[in-house]
Amino acid sequence: MIKRVEEPSPASFTLVGKNVIIKQLVFHARKWVRIQMHDKGLIHVYYGNGKGKTTAALGLAIRAAGCGKQVIIVHFLKSWRCGERESLSQLSNVSLFQSKTPQGKYVSDMNDEEKQQTKISHDENLKKAIDFVKKRQCDVLILDEAIDALNLGVLDADLLHGLIYEKPDFLELIITGHNPDKKLLDYADYVTEMVKHKHPYDDGVDARQGIEY
Repeated sequence: MIKRVEEPSPASFTLVGKNVIIKQLVFHARKWVRIQMHDKGLIHVYYGNGKGKTTAALGLAIRAAGCGKQVIIVHFLKSWRCGERESLSQLSNVSLFQSKTPQGKYVSDMNDEEKQQTKISHDENLKKAIDFVKKRQCDVLILDEAIDALNLGVLDADLLHGLIYEKPDFLELIITGHNPDKKLLDYADYVTEMVKHKHPYDDGVDARQGIEY
């Protein structure tokens, strides 16, 4: 006895055909997104109370410089001499702008005039970096401690937000700090939180040269 095989109805052919077309469209859409993301500069946020935010950002700077990219680093809230400045100054395609704070004070110890001077210095450095970006002379821009400078009121919010939310597609942007707002975390492409479990500072050990700075 031969079992008869039912022929698919035209409706089933239509359904199968639609499924194939949909799968092909999804495949090509995902492929297109991967290509676009590969060519587009993205936004990184390294934040939290743990050690390693600046270290991670500068590691990326060294990698980018080694691949021939033009890198600009803006240090906010850091006016003291630091080891990374000495090392990175030897790389021809890396530029580092460092803020000038009155007598190296923390913002919490500054008076209103000193805070204003610090804000002017921060804003000027950020404007310099933005000028390089506008001239397409910067592939990777690192804004170290920009989140804290903003939260402490010593960095122009419109200037920083304009750069972040109107970033040109070619620019890779890295931002570090402690307490970013939710909007930035949602907007960024990479978000890494550095969580502190232990730190020698809690036991009274001051920052050590060559390790913390």
